[in-house]
Amino acid sequence: MDYQIAVLVGSLRKASFNLQLAHALEKLMPSHFKLTHADLNLPLYNQDLDANMPANVVAFKEQIRQSQGVLFVTPEHNRSLPAALKNAIDWGTRPYGQNVWADKPSGIVGISPSNAGTAMAQQHLRNILAAEGSMALTTPEVFLQMKDGFFDAGGAIADPGTRKFLQGWVDRYVAWVEKLAA
Repeated sequence: MDYQIAVLVGSLRKASFNLQLAHALEKLMPSHFKLTHADLNLPLYNQDLDANMPANVVAFKEQIRQSQGVLFVTPEHNRSLPAALKNAIDWGTRPYGQNVWADKPSGIVGISPSNAGTAMAQQHLRNILAAEGSMALTTPEVFLQMKDGFFDAGGAIADPGTRKFLQGWVDRYVAWVEKLAA
């Protein structure tokens, strides 16, 4: 069975470290996990639009609804999650009774130039996802520090130890999704 995984990269920057990490993680996924990136360029959530949602919001919600799991790859902005990611989560919960996050297995990783990685952003994201009923994989946590040479020329994880750690996380995430999406 193929599993559709929606990837939400919290950074909108073209050269985002987290976008690079998302692509590197794709290389570690098994072939039956099909990852597609969600477009977070959504208008700011406004309850006035609940009855007539913009087309890109409808498409975003349908992508999440049709996925068997979600992968959040996010930087940390001002000790929390980025506005674009929070906005996408808000759209996914509205209107009331149409929450696409409920019962959705999810995984959270992130990379940052800071040696604290993305710990605060991930904690805030876990709190939000718990409130919306998404079942986030709790361990191991992945707080990566971006340094020169982190990715090789092909976009893979350069350090063998880090690659092994991330492969272990991917294996746990795959088992998590397979268990909960069954």
